Amino acid sequence: MRLYYRGPDAMVTSEHFVHRTPTSTRAFLIRDLRDVGITSAEEPGTPIVTLAGGTAILLAAALPLWKISPLYAIGFLGLAGFGLAAAALVRRNRPRSWLLQATYRGQTVELYASTDARVFNQVSRALRRAIEDARPPSSWDDFAAA
Repeated sequence: MRLYYRGPDAMVTSEHFVHRTPTSTRAFLIRDLRDVGITSAEEPGTPIVTLAGGTAILLAAALPLWKISPLYAIGFLGLAGFGLAAAALVRRNRPRSWLLQATYRGQTVELYASTDARVFNQVSRALRRAIEDARPPSSWDDFAAA
């Protein structure tokens, strides 16, 4: 059995992919993995929906101030706009979460997830090598030496 990667939360061998979490350990047979792919855990529409909702709440809060004094409403919206911009920048700079997904025995499963890009790339590269090495040799390989 060949070892491709061994870390604190994952292990890839020529026969198994093992993912360890603090609560469980999941093992998958390499030969039963199909359609392995990398995806991002982020939903693309979430920041836009959050920003639109925050803007609607701010406008609703500024309406009573507008009736008292338009200057107060403009000042409030200006300060709140800086707050929304700061929140958007903080959200943008947080680490991105990556997922390894596959079809395992007819079901879509999440094999591995990480926010550390270096470790995630090592695990995904090891899994790719294990899958490539597990393929049966093609008939063209027999003629390569001739």
